[in-house]
Amino acid sequence: MQYITTIGLEVHVQLKTQSKMFCSCPVSFGDEPNKNTCPTCLGLPGALPVLNRGAIERTVLAGIMLGCETPPISKWDRKNYFYPDMPKNYQISQFDLPLCLGGGVPLYDHCYPKDAQKDIQESGKVIGLTRIHLEEDVAKSTHSSQGTSIDFNRAGTPLMEIVSEPEITSAEEAFAYLNSLRQILIYGDLSDADMEKGQMRCDVNVSIRPDSQQELGVKIELKNMNSVSAVRRALHYEISRQIRVVKDGGELVQSTRRWDDDIGETQQMRTKEDAHDYRYFPDPDLLPVKTEEIIKKMSLQVPELPHQKAERFVRDFSVSQYDASVLSSDRDLALYFEETANESDAKKKVANWVINNVLAVLNERDLKVAQCPVSPSKLALIIKLVESGKISNNQAKEIFAVLFDNPDKNPQDIITELGFEPADSTLIESIVEEVIVNNPEKVKEIQGGNEKLINWLTGQVMKASEGKANPKIIGDLLREKIL
Repeated sequence: MQYITTIGLEVHVQLKTQSKMFCSCPVSFGDEPNKNTCPTCLGLPGALPVLNRGAIERTVLAGIMLGCETPPISKWDRKNYFYPDMPKNYQISQFDLPLCLGGGVPLYDHCYPKDAQKDIQESGKVIGLTRIHLEEDVAKSTHSSQGTSIDFNRAGTPLMEIVSEPEITSAEEAFAYLNSLRQILIYGDLSDADMEKGQMRCDVNVSIRPDSQQELGVKIELKNMNSVSAVRRALHYEISRQIRVVKDGGELVQSTRRWDDDIGETQQMRTKEDAHDYRYFPDPDLLPVKTEEIIKKMSLQVPELPHQKAERFVRDFSVSQYDASVLSSDRDLALYFEETANESDAKKKVANWVINNVLAVLNERDLKVAQCPVSPSKLALIIKLVESGKISNNQAKEIFAVLFDNPDKNPQDIITELGFEPADSTLIESIVEEVIVNNPEKVKEIQGGNEKLINWLTGQVMKASEGKANPKIIGDLLREKIL
């Protein structure tokens, strides 16, 4: 019997704001525990919330970027539950009138796991969204054998909850969904979406059913995923577990399970609450929000999205679709490439250089694109020198390496220091003629149609010129004299 997997994701994203959702306490990661607190985010009696308009605007912008609709009125509700991370015993959230409804997240091909990109079942798929609502984050709980400690620095941080439709059909699609969503949020400067810092967290709802059954299976919620790859691993395990239970004649029960990445298993936590268990009701301390003016304002701030940028790179810079998808996969990378390309006539060469050389050096040194010390203008100059025949591509790589450690230097000065001044053209021509004379058999093979041997002769000329000659010029000379 074949089984159909159905997955829905609830993604919690901390918004990039300076202050919390309902008070003026700063939002900061890594500070001393319980430093950034006040009576409001500590839930002390008598403290009243005050709306953070910036958080509302950013949520509306997220909705516009993802194709959502924003109702004319949005309101705030109390989600009641009892847990140490929320001492006032309710969370201010949104229930029936959230800020955003509908929309969808496009799954970018390059966002799938690398080992799955050749087997994408539905390229260009868009996962529908149910809603995006805004709420306050809870405190951070740290559990140990000695007990549980609570850090309220995180409590009250503006938190978007992005809820997908149950349209994800595999662990690989879930992986792509999270990566694609993260890219879009970063492009909008809405969040850094760093899962290691807890800025983006994910709850997974997964069920299985026989392929002959239309009704969805029993929903199991997975928690405690701290990376996109952990979500993939957890789903592979849980899907297999559910199928195994059903095949063995067991019964699946709606519940919440935690993922233990160390042992690679999900473990039962509790039976799952339904919405009515939270006793939602409108918050009496907060007025509803009229959204018309906010929508108008944020509509003017919608950035170019990754797939739109990729399309423009193909159209304006004549780069391949694959290169465009790589270059647009990171906002800072796209900016670096575009600034370099705008200063160069060799757009494709720039794309190759950024992908194959710049990224390689950054990865070796564990640096982000924003930390690259070589400016786009200097990279454009290096590429210009290669295109003009003054230096070879290998020489350019050496110059870039020196420039990486000495970003204030001028590429032309580095050329002089490394002895990369081009050899005399008359000398190069004489070396070419000498190599031709000394290799008559190779010349005959080339004239007979084996033009690949020109590369071998080029290598001999490069060796004789001590690397000072340009391989392209050498190749052209060899072809001119032999063919």
